[in-house]
Amino acid sequence: MARRIETGDGRAALDAVAAGTAGRPDTATAVRYLLQLLVEKSPGNSVEVRVPPFGAVQVVEGPRHTRGTPPNVVELDAATWIAVATGAESWNDAVAAGRIAASGVRADVSHLLPLRP
Repeated sequence: MARRIETGDGRAALDAVAAGTAGRPDTATAVRYLLQLLVEKSPGNSVEVRVPPFGAVQVVEGPRHTRGTPPNVVELDAATWIAVATGAESWNDAVAAGRIAASGVRADVSHLLPLRP
């Protein structure tokens, strides 16, 4: 991730999302802020979490991946990421509804969620 999002900016973006007033910039900031918190909680390189088009991070200690498609990938849309990262929706419910694509033996990151911004 390029630049660090300050806590106040991240919380303001999350508040806008929760209030239903978030535009694309607020949604992008909220997604990136939560990805930043995930990296802080579980640094590593064995799982890639993708929230297109806003961001992707590598987390969870383990084997480092350097080329091609990582063996452990989680991909989800912005609304689903914000919901599971904040605890508004459970990981299992989002997976069951088909809103999370998780592949690889380490791709279940539910034990890291929800994040506490």
